[in-house]
Amino acid sequence: MKTILLIEDDAILRENTKELLELSNYNVNTASNGKIGLETALKTLPDIIVCDIMMPELDGYGVLQGLSKNDETKYIPFIFLSAKTERQDVRKGMDLGADDYITKPFTEDEIISAIESRMAKAAILKDSRQVNETLKKDDNQLRTLNDLKNFFDDNGEVFSIKKNDTIYQEGHNSNYIYLITQGVVKCHKLDENGKELTTALHKEDDLFGYTSFTQNIAYQESAIAMTDVTLVGLSKNTLKDVLNSNHKVTLELIQLLTDDISGVKNQLLEMAYSSVHKKTASTILKFAEKLNRKPEDPIKISRNDLASVAGIATETLIRTMSSFKKQGLIEIEGRNVKILDIEKLKNMH
Repeated sequence: MKTILLIEDDAILRENTKELLELSNYNVNTASNGKIGLETALKTLPDIIVCDIMMPELDGYGVLQGLSKNDETKYIPFIFLSAKTERQDVRKGMDLGADDYITKPFTEDEIISAIESRMAKAAILKDSRQVNETLKKDDNQLRTLNDLKNFFDDNGEVFSIKKNDTIYQEGHNSNYIYLITQGVVKCHKLDENGKELTTALHKEDDLFGYTSFTQNIAYQESAIAMTDVTLVGLSKNTLKDVLNSNHKVTLELIQLLTDDISGVKNQLLEMAYSSVHKKTASTILKFAEKLNRKPEDPIKISRNDLASVAGIATETLIRTMSSFKKQGLIEIEGRNVKILDIEKLKNMH
């Protein structure tokens, strides 16, 4: 059973709200002012806090600021509860880090929906933080292409090449893979008529010169310096050892090798479009899971929460959800989102 800390100085409203929440299967602790509320939060670590703003001893803003300074309480979802509806008060609360703002008088549906939504969002963000913390623990692993490039800088052999000089020629033994630290390199081949065909242009921070990491295959093209160039070269054997023990980097390098350079613009546009759909679908499914609902049951969730977890603009999310609705994947009514085709959402690209 989830625990709610209700901080409210109005005794009648505090008891009525507590009863309402307990009938919805929540364990509810209460506090009559901000000072007691902050002390209770630090001791009991509730799952969510619902807090009035204007209170004696310490107001709601002070409670939120106190929670944010403690590592154990700074991620607890926090909902302001107040009769004050002026724009500046709403902005101040949100700027301090509040998750929601409910005005009095409120309905049972409004407060329950807000609590469920914020707790689901907090659970998703907690999962994400745990994954990131796990990754940080393994500092010796190379996880990204940037890590690999740093390895080049730390362990590679430096070459200085003058403008128009050849770096390697087609057919020569491919001993090194190169990282450009300065300048521009052109790769090219000669056709059967001796005509030069440019195959690639590489700039600073690009990797080039790879043929095979497992076989002794000669360079398949020639490379010359278009400007004065500084390179860092890593032997194929060394790189092979690195990739064998750092599989995440291997996957990123595979992706780099398989990019279709000639169609990169259209591919990136398509990937961006698909990525938004995939993020939106995945986030809807995550909220459904965290709210402990059956797939066929509607979830009540704000568009802002969906967008913030998905990492996309709210307007983009709304357009994407409208597209899902037209495709018959979901049904939307107010804040209710009902999944109609869970398999298609799971397999969204």
